[in-house]
Amino acid sequence: MIRFEHGKYDFNNNVDFCVGTGRMGLALQQNYLEQLALVQKEIGFQYIRGHGLFSDDMSIYHEYENENGEIRIEYNFTYLDLVMDAYLQRNIRPFIELGFMPNALSSGEQTIFYWKGNTTPPKDYEKWQQLIQATLRHLIDRYGLEEVITWPIEVWNEPNLAGFWENADREEYFKLFKMSFLAIKEIDRRFQVGGPAICGVDDVSWLQDFLEFCQKEALAIDAVTRHLYTIDNPEKQGRYSYVTLRDPIECVAELTTSREIIDSFNEFKNLPMHITEFNTSYSPDSPIHDTNQNAAYIAGLLAQLGETSASYSYWTFGDVFEEFGVPFTPFHGGFGLVANGNIPKPTFWTFVFFKKLKGACVYKGEDAIFVETKDGGFRGVIWNTSEQVLKKSILLPERNQSFFFMEKRVDQEVCNPLRVWHEMGEPSSLTTDQKELLRSAASPLILTKELSIEQTSIELPVLPHGVTYVECYPIKRKSDRGFNYQKINEVHIIHER
Repeated sequence: MIRFEHGKYDFNNNVDFCVGTGRMGLALQQNYLEQLALVQKEIGFQYIRGHGLFSDDMSIYHEYENENGEIRIEYNFTYLDLVMDAYLQRNIRPFIELGFMPNALSSGEQTIFYWKGNTTPPKDYEKWQQLIQATLRHLIDRYGLEEVITWPIEVWNEPNLAGFWENADREEYFKLFKMSFLAIKEIDRRFQVGGPAICGVDDVSWLQDFLEFCQKEALAIDAVTRHLYTIDNPEKQGRYSYVTLRDPIECVAELTTSREIIDSFNEFKNLPMHITEFNTSYSPDSPIHDTNQNAAYIAGLLAQLGETSASYSYWTFGDVFEEFGVPFTPFHGGFGLVANGNIPKPTFWTFVFFKKLKGACVYKGEDAIFVETKDGGFRGVIWNTSEQVLKKSILLPERNQSFFFMEKRVDQEVCNPLRVWHEMGEPSSLTTDQKELLRSAASPLILTKELSIEQTSIELPVLPHGVTYVECYPIKRKSDRGFNYQKINEVHIIHER
């Protein structure tokens, strides 16, 4: 029985603070912007974080030899302007990740991904600092200081993995962080700068060492950043990775440990911890991402992540994403909330539903969370990660009028575009009609009813791997003159004999 209680539950709902993307250069593609527009219309994230700001496809950093044989540096912000303009036009701002290394500035040839982001340290740290400062000053000139200083900054991505940072060299990353931090703060100390952007590999010792380094160097960092993925033992078949999900309790414990490490330093106690990437699988070829199971599992995380973290950025908003190359099919296990073809996946609706949970939390359980609305009603989300139907009973608050009750169901039966695509024959190239059908099949089922004053509870079944959003508020009926709903439903057809 779900029974509402005031003042008992804490719920830091920051679901809309940030969302992830692939490399920033993808924002030059039309399909990417269409998916982002859909996400912003229905969810409305505040910030967006992605890789590759300084990678060669953004074409910012250049070196050339002048007529005297001297090496000179020049910057090209053409693509940067297009990307930032596109973001701001869609009411989203960058959460800036400093990386990867321009090839002309790199100390080595190691790269990652299909698009070959260079993951080696700079050959010249002074030039790296100049690049950061030139980029920030350009953004300030274009968009204004008071705007740009609100954009959070993170130094690099997952340096504790050798693929993302050559040899996962801890001391070298600390140097990169310090030089970057000082360069940013020299422009304006109000910039919010964080790191170390680690994933869950040796994360305890990395975070401890990072904070000890910042303490020793008197670096007054503004935030700690890390990532969270929730799978074990991926099984590779062809182009796909099939995964096993970890117990959410284990995942939350991992974040709790990070929180405790941060708070163990007097200088950094209570600093915001931003999860700048999270999802189930860490690989963009995992069919779990396209499923209702993913939607229900993520709902359970969204109810808890705010207990330790200031924000938690889902990786990613859309499937225009090319780490392993251009996807072959619309459903290919990509990270996104939206499949190619602008088709919302079930997890898309989990975020839409949680965005609506603003207000005092009156119930928080292992499979449901509810908030009170200002008009005396309530909103809530119920999720089912089991293989059986979950039956939930909501004890309705006392009231002196009828209520409108609505539920939106997302489950394997009514909102499962992956299944419909499979039943179509899994076409790799969708026709216009197929896209429209899949978009229709990707919408929740909506059920409504009027609750009388006498009704004290309502029963809700949630199917396996389902997510249900409920909303209830007082009815304020003001019928138009002569309108009689009961009379409408009494119409009969007269048949002549």
